[in-house]
Amino acid sequence: MQLLASILTALVAGIHLYIVVLEMLLWQKPLGRRVFRTTPEQAAQTATLAANQGLYNGFLAAGLIWSLLAEEALRRPVGTFFLVCVAVAGVFGAATVSRRILFVQTVPALLALVSLWLKP
Repeated sequence: MQLLASILTALVAGIHLYIVVLEMLLWQKPLGRRVFRTTPEQAAQTATLAANQGLYNGFLAAGLIWSLLAEEALRRPVGTFFLVCVAVAGVFGAATVSRRILFVQTVPALLALVSLWLKP
């Protein structure tokens, strides 16, 4: 995988690892509530749902990390699959939750995807 694609894919994986921490560990803490713009009551009521979302984000991060560590023949197909999953999830999140998800999640994933396919 070319250097730019690897860097961008690692960035997307890092974003998702950060989201895992926010959703699974910090959801009800001040940082988590500030990032997701929830009240203490909302955070308490949705903590289980947030932890579930965090787990799924962890799977996305794991797949992206796998694509970085996989043998050469698997890097592009595995990276493509997980970057497309991230982009689609970001579009859905932007349509249903907040437009800023488009910029935090979808745009970096699409940039990584394009760079992955620029490699001959």
